[in-house]
Amino acid sequence: MTKNVVILDYGSGNLRSAERALARTGAQVTVTADYDAAIEADGLVVPGVGAFEACMSGLKSVIGDRIIGRRLSAGRPVLGICVGMQILFERGVEHGVETEGCGEWPGTVERLEAPVLPHMGWNTVKAPADSVLFAGLDAGTRFYFVHSYAVRDWELHPGPGFTSPLVTWAEHGVPFVAAVENGPLMATQFHPEKSGDAGAALLANWVGTL
Repeated sequence: MTKNVVILDYGSGNLRSAERALARTGAQVTVTADYDAAIEADGLVVPGVGAFEACMSGLKSVIGDRIIGRRLSAGRPVLGICVGMQILFERGVEHGVETEGCGEWPGTVERLEAPVLPHMGWNTVKAPADSVLFAGLDAGTRFYFVHSYAVRDWELHPGPGFTSPLVTWAEHGVPFVAAVENGPLMATQFHPEKSGDAGAALLANWVGTL
């Protein structure tokens, strides 16, 4: 059965490249800010490029934060990409300005400590062995990154009756979170839609979970 995927259009993100990449998986893809369409889709993709504060402002302008929360409360899949991943965390700090995120995960998006920024280009990641997103991909597979900010400390740890999400790491100057798999909520710091065959495989893996 063909899966219906909505790419949330809130004024940020590589919408058309993401649309083309997801369409290649066989999904029916719609780019829209329509509330009902975003809620009812089999899968919702939240893209994002640029500044954390601007992305949060755009997201709230289309009540995207409420859309994400409502979908997750019903166990419906959401995939964040790049800044669309960052805004899922509690806060972002850029140029001394702290902005509240969606708060789906604890943690702070902050500037990387590296000799060269932005982190732009291809890099490997260290994914957990039981990852769904990276299933079938070799350990040396490279993905395309463009960012200067990331989550450097993962703060959500397992406890009684709670299993910690699967966290994938990468390194540029310092280790940072490259992807998260947390039940219906998944996200990547890199751009799968710009990552060639590897990105196509990852998106196909995600669509396969819908």
